[in-house]
Amino acid sequence: MPGPRKQGILPYQRLKELAAEGVITSTPPITEGQFQPASLDLRLGRKAYRLISSFLPEHPDTFGPHSHWEEAFQSDLVMYDMDITNGAILEKGHVYLIPLLEHLRLPKNIRGRTNPKSSTGRLDIFTRVITNRNVGFDEIRPGYEGPLYLEIVPRSFTIRVQTGLSLNQLRLSMGRPTVSDSDLRAVHRKTPLLYQNGEASRPNKPLPTKNIHLNHGLFLSVDLQGSPPDTGDTIIGYRAKKNSHVIDLQKIGYYSAFDFWEPISRHAKNTLLLEPEEFYILASKERIQVPAGYASEMVAYEAACGELRTHYAGFFDPGFGMVTAKRKGTQVVLEVRPHDVPFLIYDGQTFFKVIYEKLLNLPTKLYGSTLGSSYHQQGLTLSKHFKW
Repeated sequence: MPGPRKQGILPYQRLKELAAEGVITSTPPITEGQFQPASLDLRLGRKAYRLISSFLPEHPDTFGPHSHWEEAFQSDLVMYDMDITNGAILEKGHVYLIPLLEHLRLPKNIRGRTNPKSSTGRLDIFTRVITNRNVGFDEIRPGYEGPLYLEIVPRSFTIRVQTGLSLNQLRLSMGRPTVSDSDLRAVHRKTPLLYQNGEASRPNKPLPTKNIHLNHGLFLSVDLQGSPPDTGDTIIGYRAKKNSHVIDLQKIGYYSAFDFWEPISRHAKNTLLLEPEEFYILASKERIQVPAGYASEMVAYEAACGELRTHYAGFFDPGFGMVTAKRKGTQVVLEVRPHDVPFLIYDGQTFFKVIYEKLLNLPTKLYGSTLGSSYHQQGLTLSKHFKW
């Protein structure tokens, strides 16, 4: 990247500048650990509101389509509230709304987008951000000034949260940073974006340019073969158990994985039948790389392909899967939940899409290499809360 761009995702150092300038504020102050190469971790506030249901952001009958969300907390939508300063339980299947600690005062040329963090998605915690005077989720309009609110629905596990915990993250951007399909091909020729998942005896090789599948983004496939047969490992995924104990999100490497997850073994035909409303952790067939001047995001599966949700946490920061002497690219972990009907899927089937976006500048810190990153160079990996 020869120099600063006029359009793109704001990198680490620019996010720090915006915090210093008062564009992003918080009480208590924002910490160094919240700044990522192309995003900012957002933190839970001091109170959680248990709602009777989810909602659309525009709710004219209750508190007016252009009102502030604080008015919702006095409405019939709320069952009760609780202080989470010292921790509190969020029950599986219930809907909660929590004001975040961070506030924004965006310039008119900067907009925001939010996404769950990787660990949030892998625990099947549904989250989305709401702002005042906006009819959409997770999108923050240019020039927005005000607080942020997080809707939380634990889907598979009851969880314990606490003020200051980060469940989602914010990206800020200027202009239209999305990389076109033709430009993606050019980038791939120079710095490979996809690598074949090689066997134990073969190194990973760049996927030939003619073999990459592009249509307003980069399509990838699902791996149902798993580790090479000579390794003896037949696990190709995990399914969340129906009944389990509370997961305290502050405890890392604490819980036995088999108390919460059922391993899924490789089928003789390399297929898998996905049952409706079950939650699965799978992995991509390919390995991806996000070069330093780019960020990427996993986007929702095409609706025309059926009622199948293939991700919850979709941001990949610059440096994700960066090529090293030992490894080329990183598998993408998929959080999968089918709806309505069973789905039979097969190894190598096109399963999800990743879009790439340009950064305004090269970030001064990269994912994995210069920041403590939980899922750098991952394989088929559960969230960081589990141990084997």
